Amino acid sequence: MTTNRVIRFLHRGTLVEAAGFAPMTTVLDWLRLDRRLTGTKEGCGEGDCGACTVALGRVKDGRLVYEPANACILLLGQLDGAELVTVEDLVTDGRLHPVQQALVDHHGSQCGFCTPGFVMSLFTLYHAAGGATDRAAVLSRLAGNLCRCTGYRPIVDAALAACAAPPADGHHDRRATSAAMLAGLADTADVFVGDDNAFFAAPASLDSLAVLMESHPDATLVGGATDVGLWITKQLRTLPKLVHTGRVAALRALDETASALTIGAAVTYAEAEAALGALDPDIALLIDRLGSAQVRTAGTIGGNVANGSPIGDMPPLLIALGASVTLRLGGSVRLLPLEQFFLAYGRQDRSPGEILTHVTVPRPEAGDHLRVFKIAKRHDQDISAVMMALKVRLDGRRIAAARIAFGGMAGIPKSAAAVEAALAGASVDDATAVAAAVARLRDDFAPLDDHRASAAYRLRVAGNLITKGLMEIAAGERSSTRLVPLREAHHAA
Repeated sequence: MTTNRVIRFLHRGTLVEAAGFAPMTTVLDWLRLDRRLTGTKEGCGEGDCGACTVALGRVKDGRLVYEPANACILLLGQLDGAELVTVEDLVTDGRLHPVQQALVDHHGSQCGFCTPGFVMSLFTLYHAAGGATDRAAVLSRLAGNLCRCTGYRPIVDAALAACAAPPADGHHDRRATSAAMLAGLADTADVFVGDDNAFFAAPASLDSLAVLMESHPDATLVGGATDVGLWITKQLRTLPKLVHTGRVAALRALDETASALTIGAAVTYAEAEAALGALDPDIALLIDRLGSAQVRTAGTIGGNVANGSPIGDMPPLLIALGASVTLRLGGSVRLLPLEQFFLAYGRQDRSPGEILTHVTVPRPEAGDHLRVFKIAKRHDQDISAVMMALKVRLDGRRIAAARIAFGGMAGIPKSAAAVEAALAGASVDDATAVAAAVARLRDDFAPLDDHRASAAYRLRVAGNLITKGLMEIAAGERSSTRLVPLREAHHAA
């Protein structure tokens, strides 16, 4: 196996080869400090406000695709093999890009600080929409961009106007050339920039990754950097050894069978959305609300699980579905039920150098009913105060088995074992039995007070969510009890 000692990416139609950079260098710092391209702004520094949004071009399924990314938490090494597009790159022959011109025409900017980020998010929608979009698509794409002075109406109007026509900008005209150049960057070489004391590495195979992590068990694994990036920008940690999983083909695969989905640890939320959303409309709605377009196109499901956050949205859902994880240390591989992976706050059943390689999600079976609820202070891109996933299997009207998992209720995501036991054998129509089971929540959880919610609120909401989920299942429908329409078309027959 050969090793590249540089990272290679495209910027402004030319090949950039970067070597000797500090492993923790972000794309935002490289742009502003190294290249003096200051159109990309720094706002929150945590991937929340979108002022730093850039576009990354990659060839997917034979087509050049542009996706939004938060440059403030995106590591420079993650650009390997991609095309980087910033707000300075959009003018063609002295003419504003159609998105920029639409924002001018519709008065979509006042102070202008956030405008470059809005432009870049809409640039990616402009290329994805193909001349057909609607308000819902625009709002979804802009959920990760904040504006404090213009107001969103003129920005949305500009987006609808710009994206109503098929792409006709310079990037569209050069798409074949760009795709060919990106194809030329694709290889099977490992990437290693630095030395044994400090490096950014991106192995190209699972075997290479296992060897590297066994040799450097103190290294930090990076998926999309939507969490690790904050360790750098907010927690100010020093992470001299960073190992990116994005080049490992085996970790980028999503395999579907009649009984399960097997999701590689480097598969992003955006890449897994269709397959997971098809399991149940509640899952599709949850992924719509999980982060923003910038977060979903970078963040990985495996990374969310491996970091073990007690407020991550995916682990409760995966626990309720009975998911398992595959772990590898050197040449040894083991399989573990997901819930057993979480031991205590900040501690998982993973040895130094051990890699989480796959998450396997069983498909719901006949008689299974799933409900998923996320409680947060705002609809889009917010951290949950309480997250619940409930799956019950009915035998007629009797609850044959229940699986209920929560996030935000303890130091780890975990199931409500006492409630599950109390529900087993009860009728789904028996309100008294349901209330008695809900009362067992205090046996399962002793949540904390924090700035998102009080312990009393969490317990009350958790009980209400169980009741609501079971009432919907008993009624056989959920649309009348939801404020947000479900994408029923995503539900597999």
